[in-house]
Amino acid sequence: MGETQGDSQHEGSTEPGAVRSPVNGPGDGDLGGSDVRGADLRRDASAVDDAVRATYRKDGSTPLVLVTGVTGYIGGRLVPQLLSAGYRVRAMARRPERLADRPWYDDVEIVDADAHDVEQVSAALRGVDVAFYLIHSLGSGKDFERLDRYTARTFVTAARDEGVGRVVYLGGLYPEDVELSDHLSSRKEVGDIFLASGVPSVVLKAAVIIGSGSASFEMMRNLTDLLPAMVTPKWVTSRIQPIAVRDVLRYLVGTVSLPEGTNRGFDIGGPDVLTYREMMQRYAAVAGLRPRVIAPLPVLTPGLASHWTGMVTPVPKNIAKPLIGSLVHDVVCKEDDLKQWVPDPDDGLIGFEESVRLALTRIRDYEVETSWRSASLPGAPSEPLPTDPDWAGGALYEDDRSTVVQAPAEHLWAVLQGIGGTNGWYSFQLGWWTRGVMDQVFGGPGLRRGRRDPLHLSVGDALDWWRVEAIEPGRLVRLRAEMRLPGLAWLELSVETGAEAKHSGRMPEGTADDAVVFHQRALFHPRGLPGRLYWTAIVPFHAVVFGGMQRNVAKAAEDAYASNPDAGALLREQAEAEMRQRAPAA
Repeated sequence: MGETQGDSQHEGSTEPGAVRSPVNGPGDGDLGGSDVRGADLRRDASAVDDAVRATYRKDGSTPLVLVTGVTGYIGGRLVPQLLSAGYRVRAMARRPERLADRPWYDDVEIVDADAHDVEQVSAALRGVDVAFYLIHSLGSGKDFERLDRYTARTFVTAARDEGVGRVVYLGGLYPEDVELSDHLSSRKEVGDIFLASGVPSVVLKAAVIIGSGSASFEMMRNLTDLLPAMVTPKWVTSRIQPIAVRDVLRYLVGTVSLPEGTNRGFDIGGPDVLTYREMMQRYAAVAGLRPRVIAPLPVLTPGLASHWTGMVTPVPKNIAKPLIGSLVHDVVCKEDDLKQWVPDPDDGLIGFEESVRLALTRIRDYEVETSWRSASLPGAPSEPLPTDPDWAGGALYEDDRSTVVQAPAEHLWAVLQGIGGTNGWYSFQLGWWTRGVMDQVFGGPGLRRGRRDPLHLSVGDALDWWRVEAIEPGRLVRLRAEMRLPGLAWLELSVETGAEAKHSGRMPEGTADDAVVFHQRALFHPRGLPGRLYWTAIVPFHAVVFGGMQRNVAKAAEDAYASNPDAGALLREQAEAEMRQRAPAA
């Protein structure tokens, strides 16, 4: 709940003669707040959404925005959205080196600061118009509430001293007049610290955020994937208003241009109100799983539930426990005042099912990206980021192997181009044949389809039980499995240089830069518990099947080079051999 992974006269200035109207709302009750609204602002044509485009100041510049928690879940996704909207961005990190591979690294100002050090934070906030506070201590142990309190007070002290025009905090949605869980109580306390600080603050309050990498979503995803039937605490009947991470980011960007001096909280939520049980069932439907059997038990406490959640999912228990404790509450928006200044997109907020589809980006369109870096680009904030925790992004199993080949790249590529069909798969032939027969028995294509063209592969070609999904001539063939499987599978065969393989960590530093490397990668995305059991069952055979392929492909390329240094002639020989074998059947 409330997922987070961090001078007023300048902020949000309007054009002369702008219309000004009052801002009033319940916000946080006694803390409340009121101010004015600007209108008729110039817009940055580079942004895609009028409601979240940067506001210009009188000198023609846009506000300087500080983002904390940039190595966390929300912060890493927020930075490119702010850049897209036209804002100047300063990113604060305790370990800036972790940001070096981010596509936006050269487009922002990086500052090195520890959130617990008021002098370092003050330096980071100097000259800042709006500061996003996206820091929390969830998962740090029993003292997370004390740490959250201390860090928030340190930050707001520095913000007040530096004359920051606004602090924006993403907290948790909570019900009124009930005893809150430790997690939600801490979220509320941090928001109250900012609202009572004297620094104009905006507190956005969200329930479950749906996006790959969100701890709440990953917990739900893994429980639903792994357990066809489960006993749960009675909190599965609690009502929740989830929100897509894309909409959260849109609201966050929109807070920068709220009227000057605004000091209040806003509830944010998606269009659906669901029970946790309904969320799991709808997730199962989107993910292609059978409906889950869910039996609530009143005696199963959140503490006990966190223990078995920690055992059956990769989400750590110290994170799962406070999140589960928060699920005992109904968390539904009590107001939607923010829409007055950040109206919904023309096609509305993203519903639960669509947000789940967006979160399942590793298998969207049945494609596997060779890099997940697009996740941090504008328009793709639902995807996993390189800095997301290991348990984020769903299960994607991998068998990765590389070998130096003592032959030119052209000969290795010729072997890869000719793989399958009558040339076979350069591995345990009886094993491949047996798996092909089993696939046919269960209605799959098996090995009977062969290959369309003996000389070349093209995207879309059938290749035994595979389909050619992508080709980079001379470099890569990616095949997608069409056999009967409890999941989705791919096989990537590629030609690399030694320098590329060393840079990716696949070969040791002693490898020559100009070496020819055969890189082979098998990937499997399991569908539910049967898929995970399937992968576990076949892992012992990988050394024989994939290890054998690695060695035999390399040897085939080396033998081909020794017998015929002309790679073009080798391809012609392969074609002639396949035509001779087809002739009797014709």
